[in-house]
Amino acid sequence: MSVVERHQHLDVMVERDIVTHRSARQALAILRYALGLTFLWAFFDKLLALGYSTGVNSETGAVDRFGPDAWINGGSPTFGFLNFGVSEDNALHGFFTSIAGTAWADWLFMIGLLGIGLALTLGIGMRLAALTGAVLYLLMWVASMPIENNPVLDDHLIGAITVVVLALTLAGDTWGLGARWGRTDLVRRLPILR
Repeated sequence: MSVVERHQHLDVMVERDIVTHRSARQALAILRYALGLTFLWAFFDKLLALGYSTGVNSETGAVDRFGPDAWINGGSPTFGFLNFGVSEDNALHGFFTSIAGTAWADWLFMIGLLGIGLALTLGIGMRLAALTGAVLYLLMWVASMPIENNPVLDDHLIGAITVVVLALTLAGDTWGLGARWGRTDLVRRLPILR
């Protein structure tokens, strides 16, 4: 939660974090970078089939970097997970498999990965990154049902909580462009962009 104070020399309302301990702020910044780079890596792996989760033959283990699985070469970033990763025991199995590989799902997923990754890495647009990141994580959590190791929690749900915490603590202000971004006229007019 933030405290709002009035800076008389600027005559504007500015948010000031309640997370004031330097080490805590730096830990949140490191967490923000790690999560942002995770999203960016997923984007580039699916875009180019770099051979980590995209571009690997599941039967032989052979890697085909920049091959037909790359989104730039006509591969689908959503097809594999939604078609083969969603359990038949999942109540929404039919829905998820029906959108697997559709152009609109591919575009939304890739734009989401890139946008969330850039926002978290740069520390700007943290509120939108939290909203879209939490929705993306929650959709992947629902698609992962039933969860094998825990009846409720998995890394998707923890990720959703994490992006929200990062936005609420204005983690983009430490080692990021968040504070500067927050002072722009655009963000002052549209605080959701903070």
